[in-house]
Amino acid sequence: MLPTDRATTTEPVRSVPFEGASNFRDLGGYRAGDGRRLRWRRLFRSDHLAGLTARDTQALQSIGVCRAFDFRGVAERAAAPYELPGVTQYPLPVEPTVVQGMKDLLDAGQHVTPALTVELMQHTYRAFVRDNAQRFGQLFTHLLDSDTPLVFHCTAGKDRTGFAAALILLSLGVEREVVMQDYLLTNQCYKMPALADARAPRDVLEVLWRVQPAFLDAALETVERDHGDVRTYLARELGVGAAERQRLAQLYLQP
Repeated sequence: MLPTDRATTTEPVRSVPFEGASNFRDLGGYRAGDGRRLRWRRLFRSDHLAGLTARDTQALQSIGVCRAFDFRGVAERAAAPYELPGVTQYPLPVEPTVVQGMKDLLDAGQHVTPALTVELMQHTYRAFVRDNAQRFGQLFTHLLDSDTPLVFHCTAGKDRTGFAAALILLSLGVEREVVMQDYLLTNQCYKMPALADARAPRDVLEVLWRVQPAFLDAALETVERDHGDVRTYLARELGVGAAERQRLAQLYLQP
C-alpha cells in the first residue's frame, strides 16, 4: 500500500496539520502482523511542541492527547520548554544529540561533508540501540499502562522519534517495508529550521535535517547483529516480551 496505508477514504488523515509543528503524525491504520490495523488517534509522533499556537492547543485537546513523551536532551528541552493544558509531560532524554555531535565536529575544525554526516547519523542510530534502550523501554512501559492518546517527540520528530515509532510498529508485526515508509514520511512533512549552525554547508544540513533509509537500517542492522532479531531485542533490552506484545495488540489494534 501507499505510505499513508489508508484502508478507506473515511479514515483520519495521517499527517495532522498544526501551525506550530510540521511533523505531527498518527500511527493509526497500519496493518499489523495478525491482519488487524492500528487504531487511529491513539499513538502520535511529532517534532517538538514548544511552537504550538492557541489554535493548535485546541486541536490537540480535540484529539484527546493527554500524555507527551519528550526524547529531547536536557539542554534542548530547557531551550524550548512548553506547557499544554491537560497534557502530562514525561522527559525521556536521549543524549548526546546528533546536533551536538555535529557541533563537536565543527568545533574541532573537522571538514564536514555530506558523507561524513551520513556516518554521524548512522553512528547516532547505532547508539540508540546500544546506549539508550532504557529510554525507549520506559516509553513502552507507559504504552502498556494505558491506551490514553499520547504523543512522543524529539526536536525534529525524525531520529529518536523515528526509531521509537519503528520499534512500536515492529513490535506489533507491521512489515518492515511499511515501517520504513512511515519513517521516510518525515521528508514530506518536516520543515527544516532556519537556525541551524551557519558553519555547516547547505548540503550537510540537508543530510542532518532529513532522513535516509541508511539511518534506520543502521539501527535495525545493529539490533540484528547484537540480538538476532527485533523481538529478542525488545524482550532483552526493553522488557517487551510475548506477553507485553499481546497486551500492546489488545490496546492499540482494532478489534
